[in-house]
Amino acid sequence: MAAAAAAAPGALGTLQAGRARLVAACCARLGPGWRLSGSWTVPRVDPATWARGWTPAAGGAAWRRVYSSEVKKEDELRVRYLEEENRGADLKERVKMSSSEVGPFVSKIRAVINEIANLPVPTIAAIDGLALGGGLELALACDIRVAASSAKMGLVETKLAIIPGGGGTQRLPRAIGMSLAKELIFSARVLDGQEAKAVGLISHVLEQNQEGDAAYRKALDLAREFLPQGPVAMRVAKLAINQGMEVDLVTGLAIEEACYAQTIPTKDRLEGLLAFKEKRTPRYKGE
Repeated sequence: MAAAAAAAPGALGTLQAGRARLVAACCARLGPGWRLSGSWTVPRVDPATWARGWTPAAGGAAWRRVYSSEVKKEDELRVRYLEEENRGADLKERVKMSSSEVGPFVSKIRAVINEIANLPVPTIAAIDGLALGGGLELALACDIRVAASSAKMGLVETKLAIIPGGGGTQRLPRAIGMSLAKELIFSARVLDGQEAKAVGLISHVLEQNQEGDAAYRKALDLAREFLPQGPVAMRVAKLAINQGMEVDLVTGLAIEEACYAQTIPTKDRLEGLLAFKEKRTPRYKGE
């Protein structure tokens, strides 16, 4: 997912939730000395900031995770892992909560998932195992979802006499249509990778490999396709698509025009034209 990697230019980042990983591609390069900090804070980003470019800021929803970091030479692909401290909501812990505590707790989860949805870099959810309830809501907040055929995913909250509270009732219908989303939520049905692909919940389904990371590897392949592109263009393309899908076509085209205008004065646009003329690979800097 676009989580940790987004904070640094040129990184590819991952967040692992059980056997569901999120891969984020950021399209500029890191300096050789970059390291992850002990915690990751996702800043709130408004559309104007998106269009100008994004940098980490204080505030926002903090999501503390244990991490490992692999640092290679400057021109190599960077991968960052952020592993969750657990697989998701601890129902035993939830039982101990009072009614007054549950609402704020779920609100915090919703806020973090919204921050992920609003990250201004491409995000990919790689589901190699279970993504149930909040795990699938996290994946739905990503731009692209891939899964192993043996993976299991679903919004199962109605089995517990509650409803999806991390955006699932809104993002699932937008992903697969209202009628089918209602069917899956009302039934609390769990889909495997092939079934999820058939209904349009995921973009790619892979046979699981011996290492158990087939979807993750596919996500990395996709991220490698994204990385060479112009960083500003990637940010505003995502913004144009996300905001345009929420409005009528005429308004959406106006949003596209405004986003396109953000790329015109950039050095990267001129570099892209020059590289095309000189028949070489462009060297984008996100400027």
